[in-house]
Amino acid sequence: MKTRTLGNTGLELPILSFGASSLGAEFRAVDVNEALKSVHVALDNGMNFIDTSPYYGRGMSEVLLGIALEGVPRDNYLLCTKLGRYAPAHFDFSPKRVAESIDVSLERLRTDHLDIILCHDVEFVDLDYIINETLPAVRKAQQQGKVKFVGVSGYPMKMFKYVADRAPLDVILSYNHYTLQNTMLADLVPYLKATNIGVMNAAPFSARLLTNAPLPKWHKAPPHVREIAAKAAKHCADRGSDIAKLALQYSIANDEMTTCVTGSASPKRIAEWAKWAADPIDQQMLKEVLEILRPIHNWIYVEGRPENNDAVAG
Repeated sequence: MKTRTLGNTGLELPILSFGASSLGAEFRAVDVNEALKSVHVALDNGMNFIDTSPYYGRGMSEVLLGIALEGVPRDNYLLCTKLGRYAPAHFDFSPKRVAESIDVSLERLRTDHLDIILCHDVEFVDLDYIINETLPAVRKAQQQGKVKFVGVSGYPMKMFKYVADRAPLDVILSYNHYTLQNTMLADLVPYLKATNIGVMNAAPFSARLLTNAPLPKWHKAPPHVREIAAKAAKHCADRGSDIAKLALQYSIANDEMTTCVTGSASPKRIAEWAKWAADPIDQQMLKEVLEILRPIHNWIYVEGRPENNDAVAG
């Protein structure tokens, strides 16, 4: 698996990384043995950067990862988890909870340090609180050697610059914003590079929008977005291909995106993704699909507080 350097951290991340939200059954019920096996298949295929959160499965993802990684040498993988979001409507970014959350995550993951810690979905809270209270508390854990690098994650593009203008960040993790349908993260890259912030992308399939699978019940895409995405998927299928393959290849092709995080609790799917990552992209198919998706290019939705969001496209 090809790797890229993450900002100024010195970390070498695979272009395709393992997202462990699936281990928390965020999309579907999972078979625990299959979920554990998927971690090892990911590592065997070079997907040795693992992203999780106490939010995923309300702790289950971290617990299962801790079990799966038992006995794997710690220098064989890089580990990222998050803090601050613990349930759909439960957020706590207080300094006290920061310290507790990091310690609990270390116990669940059965490790003595995290390579990256992210403040999770900060668009749901007062960003000034993140800047003035949360991040200083995280930096304290960094000084204690519990975490190596610090950042924020979330959906709206606007909030990354707001936070980074006011507090030093090592990295950011953005999702659904560098895909076949949405390339807004690319527009932010010059700013992030100028401020030495490492760029991580996640969710190349835009929560199944760019696949042939049914969308999860909570997906916010309106009918016209679903219809156009389905048209693009059919276009690929009619030509003997899979839009998911094109979506994954597109999201890892840009050298400015250090890595693309995606996950599954299916070992077979993980192996398939690793194979897709090594295959050449079909440039003609890409051109045709981007044209189909053009009417919904950069369609976004509101997530979190309205004031933390970008202007919403139709």
